[in-house]
Amino acid sequence: MSTILVTGGTGTLGSLVTARLRARGHEVRVLSRRSPEYPVDLTTGEGLDAALAGADAVVHCASDARGAGRGDEAAARNLVAAARRSGLRHLLYISIVGVDAVPFPYYRRKLAVERILAESGLGVTVLRATQFHDLLGMAAEALGKLPVVPVPKGVPVQPVATDDVAARLAELAEGEPAGRVPDLGGPETRTLDAWLRTYYAGRGRRRAVLPVPLFGRSYAAFRRGGITAPGHADGTGTFAAYVAGLRPDGGKAQNRP
Repeated sequence: MSTILVTGGTGTLGSLVTARLRARGHEVRVLSRRSPEYPVDLTTGEGLDAALAGADAVVHCASDARGAGRGDEAAARNLVAAARRSGLRHLLYISIVGVDAVPFPYYRRKLAVERILAESGLGVTVLRATQFHDLLGMAAEALGKLPVVPVPKGVPVQPVATDDVAARLAELAEGEPAGRVPDLGGPETRTLDAWLRTYYAGRGRRRAVLPVPLFGRSYAAFRRGGITAPGHADGTGTFAAYVAGLRPDGGKAQNRP
């Protein structure tokens, strides 16, 4: 079997990818700054050469989402440089549906990473996925602290289960580099306000959700369906099932490998 590295391997998505690859018999190296075996700092490149030695593929899940992706381009360049030195066969990247349609700073940086990889000369695969169930859940929790929950009006969202994305990434990691592959979206598309109502109802909470019209290029792109993949509703996990599986404190009851 192959030796596969997973950046961001301790995160929500990366941990599921790691579990699936190990279940398939692969040797998996989890890269993080605090890893006892493979301590790596992607922003500087420190530790990458040792971690990549003898590896067949990398699944690049790490991203500075809280910092709007400010360090993502530097991390990608460092990863590409180390991959060239090691002779890596396959570099797989998880991106977001809509990075080329919605002018958010984070999305622009994800698109820039896609371009860095495409121009690297390496064997690359890029998978774009729609919004994770977890992201909707976190938004609902944050907004639900208010007596009235204001949300952008008329924004279609097609949330996908993290498990479904992990399964697709594990499958792709075992294959040959394929460039940009078909997007992965969840099985249902509804407006954001409808999803939040589903969340609160499933959690047994009464909240007034108020759709509010906004302005600007990003909002217009969202309303046009910029973050949906209507032709690729291939995910099987539903948002209702995700909500039903949450613990009372909002955490997941369990993760499937």
